[in-house]
Amino acid sequence: MEIQRPKLDELDLSLGKRVRLHRLLYEHGPGNGTLFILPIDQGVEHGPVDFFANPESIDPDYQYRLALNGGFSGIALHYGLAVKYMRKYCGKVPLILKLNGKTNIPSDKEAFSPLTATVEDAVRLGADAIGYTLYVGSPAQDKDILQFTKVRDEAEKYGMPVIMWSYPRGEAIEEKGGRDSLYAVDYAARIANEFGADIVKLNLPKNVNEKCPEPYKSMKFNVEDAAKKVVRSAGKTMVLFSGGSKLGDEDLLKKVRICMNAGATGLIFGRNMWQRKYEDAMKINEKVKKILLQYSN
Repeated sequence: MEIQRPKLDELDLSLGKRVRLHRLLYEHGPGNGTLFILPIDQGVEHGPVDFFANPESIDPDYQYRLALNGGFSGIALHYGLAVKYMRKYCGKVPLILKLNGKTNIPSDKEAFSPLTATVEDAVRLGADAIGYTLYVGSPAQDKDILQFTKVRDEAEKYGMPVIMWSYPRGEAIEEKGGRDSLYAVDYAARIANEFGADIVKLNLPKNVNEKCPEPYKSMKFNVEDAAKKVVRSAGKTMVLFSGGSKLGDEDLLKKVRICMNAGATGLIFGRNMWQRKYEDAMKINEKVKKILLQYSN
């Protein structure tokens, strides 16, 4: 299965989107048409628990320094962390402003993330893209899709690229194989392309199982082939694979190679970077970027 990454020059985009994406793809990070994003939205989605692994990381300046000195393509975070901590990094670290979020205190039974910021906020703060979490398959997906549509239309008006965190959630997803099954992630990739996201953040599929609908249930699972299938379903939407929970160095680098060989445009690694001590984070960052530089686009 031959996979080609979407190329910026071949996409039908407004000038505003093209300018902002060019900054992310070619003027920051690896700078070769790939993306390496550092997210710090976990404080909303998971609470403070993720920062216990590295106490330094509770201060957002830690992630900003890592993003700057590590040469990331951008940093993804919520409104408060942009307004309160961004000043000395303005123009040096591209901002991806997350526009919606929720806590993990209620169950995911009716997962929905309300808006916490606007596209206008993103423009005012100098962002190069916005992030939106859409819960595919949630019972609340009707209002989620409507909310996303309004955000997408505003983003088009302002020439702002849209990165969709496309996450399968809810009881119906669990009954059909689970949120990390190939069926669920493949569906999430297709949704991002259908709904008009410019970039989609996905988890790497982990399995197929008896609960998955056909033809997925009958497929023999291979993680590299699964990643290629997901990238193909995303079509002209650039794919970022997430790092998830912290991995050891070798497992992380193996994941990087699988994702990039599958045709991903890049990676969005948070905990796998800032849960490490600064020196260790910088070392693994250089190894990841060295791999990314092999995939010019």
